[in-house]
Amino acid sequence: MLELKNITLHYGQSQILHGVDLVAEKGKITCLMGVNGVGKTSLLKVIAGVHKHSGGEYQLDGELQKNRAAYELAQLGVGYVPQGRDIFPLMSVRENMEIGFACLEKSERRVPEEMFELFPVLKEMQNRRGGDLSGGQQQQLAIARALITRPKLLLLDEPTEGIQPNVIQQIGRVISFLNDQGSMAILLVEQYFEFAYQLADQIYSMRRGEIILEGKKSKLKKADVLKTLSV
Repeated sequence: MLELKNITLHYGQSQILHGVDLVAEKGKITCLMGVNGVGKTSLLKVIAGVHKHSGGEYQLDGELQKNRAAYELAQLGVGYVPQGRDIFPLMSVRENMEIGFACLEKSERRVPEEMFELFPVLKEMQNRRGGDLSGGQQQQLAIARALITRPKLLLLDEPTEGIQPNVIQQIGRVISFLNDQGSMAILLVEQYFEFAYQLADQIYSMRRGEIILEGKKSKLKKADVLKTLSV
């Protein structure tokens, strides 16, 4: 579904990504790990179209993408749940979810009942303002908003950050459920190692804007992955 070859990114004179190669397959959970500040979020923003990459090739579903805008990539099937969630605080929960309609044909603009099955708290609170929700509830809302766009590729940036343990478990179950459907590729950036390692099919570890380890989880030793995450 996603293939990156030799992706580079610059912020002004600073180079952030150095020749990143990465593949995320349909029906698989690909985890990108690394300590703070190594370029993980920047890479997701390139994939989501928030940042334009400086060089390299970006293919989505077999088609080359030449620095498309974020809204174009969303229409092509890239669902992005950013770090910090970016909920609209004065809009209701339902209105936040309906933001995803912008990527859909008019005939498809509805909130599927499945969203409320995955995240029951959203049904109870759909008329509450987004800003009134807890961090965990906002995270569930952000994921639901991305899912409404019917993504082929789902990007999750630190979905457990600042979330209570019971909600982390629920989010993990939802990610596993979505993966079991086999209809999308999931790329997860996560610092909570045990959460990410448990979910992962494929692992990439990044340091200073470069991939320093990659492989199927079944082929990698857990200790070797942990070593790459030391400061």
